[in-house]
This record gives sequence, C-alpha cells and structure tokens, in this order.
Amino acid sequence: MPLVLSTEPLSAADRAERWHEVVSGTFMPMDVNLLEKQPSPGTIASSRLGTLHISRVQAGPQVVRRSKRHISRDDRTSLIVSLQQRGTATKEQDGRESVIAPGEFSISDSSRLFRIKIEEEFAFTSFHFPREELHVRDEDLRALTATTFTSEEGSAALVATYLARMAREAEGFDDSVGRRAAATAFDLMVMLIDERRGRSASRGPHVAAASLERVKDHVMRNLGDPDLSPSRIAEAHFMSVRYLHKLFELEGTTVGGWIRAQRLERCRRELLRPMARDVGVAAVAQRWGFVSPSHFSRVFRAAYGMTPREWQLQGRPGAHCGNTDRAPTEK
Repeated sequence: MPLVLSTEPLSAADRAERWHEVVSGTFMPMDVNLLEKQPSPGTIASSRLGTLHISRVQAGPQVVRRSKRHISRDDRTSLIVSLQQRGTATKEQDGRESVIAPGEFSISDSSRLFRIKIEEEFAFTSFHFPREELHVRDEDLRALTATTFTSEEGSAALVATYLARMAREAEGFDDSVGRRAAATAFDLMVMLIDERRGRSASRGPHVAAASLERVKDHVMRNLGDPDLSPSRIAEAHFMSVRYLHKLFELEGTTVGGWIRAQRLERCRRELLRPMARDVGVAAVAQRWGFVSPSHFSRVFRAAYGMTPREWQLQGRPGAHCGNTDRAPTEK
C-alpha cells in the first residue's frame, strides 16, 4: 500500500509548515513557498518498486528551490522524472528554463540547484532514480535537465507511457514483479538519454539487451501456456508491443519465431524420453504450448526434416533415420 501524507485535515494556518515537512521528507531537503494566502490542501502518495521511488502529488500554487545549503546537507543524489498531469510548471536548472504542460515530462538532478514554480493547482507523478544505479554521464544529464519532453516523440513517448502505467499499477505488484518493472524503467531512461545525446545506435541496443533477457526469462517460465502472445508478454513487462518487437529485432528474430523455436526444442528433447512413448506425441506438444497436433507436426518437420513420430523412432536404440543435426528454422 502507498504511504499517503496530506495536509487536508489541518487548518489553513498550519498547512504551510506541515507541507514543507512533507515535501522535504518525501523527496529531499528543499525550500517550499506556497503562493496562496489560504493554502490549499496538499497530498503525496508514495510507493517503492525496488530502489525506484514513485510519488503522486496534488497541491496548490507554490515555488520549490533546491539550494547549495540543501545539497551540502544531503548525500542522496537522484534523477527525478516528473510527468505533469494538471497545471503548468516552470522549471529552471543548469542555465535553462522550460515550461512543462500537462502530458509532458521533465528531468531534474538533485545534485545541483533547481527551481520549480507552479502558479495554479496541479498534479504530477515523479520518479526518483538513484544516480548510482543509473549509469549515465554527468554531462549528458546537464544537457537534458529543465528540458520539455513531449509524449509524442520516439523514446520519450515510450518512457511517458511506460512510467504512467507503472505508477497506476504499482500497488498490485509483488516484490519480484515490482523490481522487474523498475529495472525496465531504468533501461528506458538510459535509452532516452542516449537517444537525445546522439548515441541511440551505440549504447541503446546494449541497454535494451537487459530488458530482452528479462522478457526471455518470462517466456521460458511460461512456455507451456498456449495463450502466450506478444501482447500478453508486453503487458506483463509494462511495455508496448512495438517496443517488444524491437527488442527481438536486436537478435535478428521475431517474438513468435523465438517462442516457437524454444517450444520445438523442448518437444524434441522430451520425445526421446521413454515416458513420451506412453503419453503420445500430441500430449508432449500440448505440454509445451502447441494446441493443434497437425500444426505441431508441420512446424516440427519444417524445423528438423522429419515428423515427431519419425524422430521418436530414430531415437530408439539401433534406429537411424535422417539428419539429426538440423537446427530449427524460423518462418
């Protein structure tokens, strides 16, 4: 369950002091200046996925500042990604100023000075990525802070969609799923930074490979599920189907082709076991996710040059039939 902190039960006179405590305690030490004579209630709902800290914030007009004094007293450094949902924010850092409207997001670095001003009631969701776990260069971050990212541009669109959905569903994650979802978020952020810094062709595939390995692990643990599909795999990892296909393109294959090859290999091995002769070819195929025996027979023959039954007979002592070294093909 998320930790919810709110100033709503307090009188207007007490809200300013309490809100400053809530903001600094949840995020990091900062100065908070509320712009209303009678402060509106503010609420922060926080949760964690591994080391990723997620906070949903709603409040009234205010200005927050991170100063040298705050930084010197705080040894925690974070990359903060804020998805703006209501209200418009003006952000300043590293000599730049940008305006972040609803549907857009921005990046801030807690290790340097920044200022954020919002002159109306607002709502946003922020994601705090520990800097020591986000392996990007400092000069790259300096070039991207206080920059407006829209949700309609390449990797930025993917990041915005993924983070928004992850925040909505975080409460239902168990620890394992939560850590896997957070790890993908780290990968996507590095990919976005690399892309904006002109390195999408170099480190991008290397970073995405980590996501690909997590997807493959999920597929192997669910290989016998006949309903395993790109859409369900993407949903389990909180990514788009388009991005999932791009991950497999890194290895020159397709999602469906890779799944089929893994299923065929498991069937090929199991068909040679003594118990397979008792349960039958169809049962073995079904165990590994093939619904139609005739379809299984066709793809098995296409991959290995013989039918499943011929493969079984060949595997018996003293039997010889065809070429056993042929690797599966993807069609």
